[in-house]
Amino acid sequence: RKIDPQAIFNYIYFYDIPSPGTIFAGVEKLQPAQYVQFRDGQLEKGFYWTLHFDEHNQASFQTWKQQFRELLRQAVAKSSRGKHIATFLSGGTDSSTITGVLAELQDNPVDTYSIGFGAAGFDEMEYARLAVQRFGATAHEYYLQPDDVLEAIPLIAGTYDEPFANESAVPTYFCARQAARDGVKIMLAGDGGDEIFGGNERYAKQMVFEHYGRLPLFLRTRLIEPITAAIPGGDAFMPTRKLRSYIRQASTPLPERMESYNFVFRQSLNEMFAPEFLAAVDPEIPTQMLQDVYFRADSGHPINRMLHLDMKFTLADNDLRKVSRMCAAAGVEVRYPLLDEALVNFSGQLPINYKVRGQRLRWFFKEALKDLLPRKIITKSKHGFGLPFGVWMLSHPPLREYVDDTLKRFEQRGFLTTGYIKSIRQQHASEHSTYFGKMIWVMLMLEQWLEVHDTD
Repeated sequence: RKIDPQAIFNYIYFYDIPSPGTIFAGVEKLQPAQYVQFRDGQLEKGFYWTLHFDEHNQASFQTWKQQFRELLRQAVAKSSRGKHIATFLSGGTDSSTITGVLAELQDNPVDTYSIGFGAAGFDEMEYARLAVQRFGATAHEYYLQPDDVLEAIPLIAGTYDEPFANESAVPTYFCARQAARDGVKIMLAGDGGDEIFGGNERYAKQMVFEHYGRLPLFLRTRLIEPITAAIPGGDAFMPTRKLRSYIRQASTPLPERMESYNFVFRQSLNEMFAPEFLAAVDPEIPTQMLQDVYFRADSGHPINRMLHLDMKFTLADNDLRKVSRMCAAAGVEVRYPLLDEALVNFSGQLPINYKVRGQRLRWFFKEALKDLLPRKIITKSKHGFGLPFGVWMLSHPPLREYVDDTLKRFEQRGFLTTGYIKSIRQQHASEHSTYFGKMIWVMLMLEQWLEVHDTD
């Protein structure tokens, strides 16, 4: 039960501890679809399944659509076997799709469960209600309050067997708990659609940067970059500042470029981490983990490689842990129709521009479901299932006091410098409560987990 310093570093970097690492020194997790075999004193590891990508399939749109709709229907039908079934409904594309297909399959109205937030910019209940109206569902709504967060923090810390800092575990738990109290036994979740059909905004954004790398080397290094760097006071002018930022980011290769907004990636490690702690870890390991999965993809195209990366780090290491564990804590079973094996394999066969077409995300998925989903849901910008924790910390004194007390104890751990923790607190209060609130949540949940599990 010795805590691994590298695992703490990885947790602060990723907000969870990705496989193959664990919180404990000398213990490893298997990665998704990985096997281990011990025979004749030898340990062998390998992958028993991998997603095959075909970037040159020339089937017509109608052929793809017909096959997709049938596989989708089969996946939802398979996942909905049993009694007392309901769906998570955020109002996003995926949860609305699952609800709509289930409504076609069963005679009774679908029971849907949705979470609202009384904070500007976070609540998406209007979209969930659009889906309810379209599919004739029976809606169950719950508006999360700051006191619910206080209740959830020790529960989350005690439920996970490793530190886990996806704050949307809170609304997931309360949504599932409400369903369980109503007698629901099985919930269908929409997780996976973005990662197999190309729905995350960074996919399109990263391709904009990829275009720069395709310019001739001499043009970049002998003309564009020297001229841009030589403009006097260039950072004072918006066009020049943006161009310099673009060149700087485009010059960073994938997958590291995707981490440009990561707290660990954005500043000096010596300012962030305590010297003794930093000396005990290898800061390059997170990058090596990302590179391993990115380049292991059965594809040479950046879009498919990013999808492969997110299937591991976003889905398997984070979102599926979040939903599965919170549903178990609430007392319901959860199933993921969009991750049905046949549907996932199908996604690998789709042409690249069916996933991301210019700046249009999930082009094929949305085009193939135009007759099923409300138009406002198809065209809405991606929002997610975020928690207004940073906002509520400023407005709800009991939550702020709870966090203050916990972070005082966390400071004594010696992972992060006192100056860095103080800086995050100040920036949270004065600059961007949501952005800097995420790092406060990461620190809060690490300390809570260490205390609940009685580890030094």
